[in-house]
Amino acid sequence: MRTVFSFIKPYKLPAIVAFLLMLVELAAELLLPLLLGKMINEGVVNQDIDNIVMWGSIMIGLSLIGFASGIINSFYSSHVSWGFAHDIRERLFSKIQEFSFANLNKYPTSGLVTRFTNDVRQVQNTVFMILRIISKAPLIVIGGVTLAFIVDAKLSLIFLVTVPLLIGFILLILRFASRFFDKVQKSVDQVNRVMQENLAGMRLIKAFFRRNHEEKRFTTANQELADRTRFTFRFVESSMPILLFVMNLSLIFIIWYGNTQAIAGDTSVGNVVAIVNYAMRVSMAISMFTFIIMAFSRMKASAERLGEVLDLEVNLKDSDQVNHGNHITKGSVVFDNVSFAYPESEEDVVKDINFQVAPGEKLAVIGSTGAGKTSLFQLIPRLYDPTKGKVSVDGSPLSDYSLDELRGSIGYVPQSPLLFTGSVTDNIAWGKDQATTEEIMQAAKDAQIHDTIMQLDDQYETRVGQKGVNLSGGQKQRISIARALIRKPKILMLDDSTSALDLATESRLLDAIDTYQCTMLIITQKITTAMRADRILLMDEGKLLAIGTHTELLASSALYRKIVESQFGKEYAHAK
Repeated sequence: MRTVFSFIKPYKLPAIVAFLLMLVELAAELLLPLLLGKMINEGVVNQDIDNIVMWGSIMIGLSLIGFASGIINSFYSSHVSWGFAHDIRERLFSKIQEFSFANLNKYPTSGLVTRFTNDVRQVQNTVFMILRIISKAPLIVIGGVTLAFIVDAKLSLIFLVTVPLLIGFILLILRFASRFFDKVQKSVDQVNRVMQENLAGMRLIKAFFRRNHEEKRFTTANQELADRTRFTFRFVESSMPILLFVMNLSLIFIIWYGNTQAIAGDTSVGNVVAIVNYAMRVSMAISMFTFIIMAFSRMKASAERLGEVLDLEVNLKDSDQVNHGNHITKGSVVFDNVSFAYPESEEDVVKDINFQVAPGEKLAVIGSTGAGKTSLFQLIPRLYDPTKGKVSVDGSPLSDYSLDELRGSIGYVPQSPLLFTGSVTDNIAWGKDQATTEEIMQAAKDAQIHDTIMQLDDQYETRVGQKGVNLSGGQKQRISIARALIRKPKILMLDDSTSALDLATESRLLDAIDTYQCTMLIITQKITTAMRADRILLMDEGKLLAIGTHTELLASSALYRKIVESQFGKEYAHAK
């Protein structure tokens, strides 16, 4: 919570102004019963019109001051809470951008979305209420009880019993409620996750006619959220009748005892009316404590969830040995006895890999599903660090380069192409800041997507739906490749990024890439694609089985011959 509320520091001055205005409003509210008692004692009882007018005018003036203070307080409270929430969202987004893949694996997408929306909103609303309502309620209780004792100490003794009792009860409720609201927020995460998966996979759901199955999943998650929310709110709301019951008993006692004292002449009617007013104000303030309990409980749960992300240590960042003058100019890659296991997994998915790629060389990586090819690729731009061994680029370990320099020199096209909502131009230019129109079109031509774009209604300004929903798989792959090519990378990495292309289009694409001065690593399942590379790296079960040219592997590797047989036939494999 300390991390989250540190964001309020830039708004310290308006927060202080809001708090002072709240105190002015509070003072006006607490003085009214005192002045009402004086008006009754000095004006009504004595039938003195001048006193009635005087005290009545003062009360009206105080009411206007309190009203104006409340309006201005609301303005400053809103300013603080909205600015506070804005800064948290910005820092939260910035922090997530710093996350490594290992950090991201700790949080499902739905959990991060809930933090950005629901959790930030809960904390924001509570900050507003603290400055406007929450801090006012306990002060009304303290001020009301204090002034009641000033008016008549005997009549006010009942507060010494009821107020501490109720405060202890409220703290007990708060302790349990915060735990329950934390479970509610986790249920919100689950509902968001099911919704996101459903919307992302809508076409697959319809194709497999799994509507009923998905409805059951959502109903289960939604019912769990409803049950937890219902239980939590019932638990908190059950405290209100108890609070009101105790305060109403106090009010009855004050009226009965005040009447007795007034008849005996030990107190005045005005004093009894003033203390009854204070008792009612204290009662109303304490009745708000149920609302305050819910606000604080939800805020506490949300603030802890936000703080968990904001305080998380990024486990992959620029090392202290970074040489900011070190630049990648050639694009050579060396794997030196490299092994890698994913976080929270003990089994290596890449095992003792040793190979090197010369500048400008084309290396194809081939192997069965789950062989560790994509995991191998992810080590080059430092999306993960190896658990053993060393990866070097241009003769220097990856840790010697800043992440900006390293990743800025790499064009990486992932296995599943991801496009962003926007125009085709926006998606290609995303690969390079301030890309010119000529650069965008040239990258599209080299990626063999230019002619397709020109056939679209708005050509390069055609809107791309979320995740490229209005484009085919091959179109998305080629736009993703254009996005990588536009940055003129020193190292180009294609992770099975031509799988949706026909052979002719793929051949033209590889011809165009040959004109780029870059080292290329390509994961592929097509032998025809692998044959175009200078060398082929064969992997199986995380191990490097063989590396060499197509002809060399045919002669030396039984597994490679088997792959060739599956695509070209037995006669071709043995003929070669």
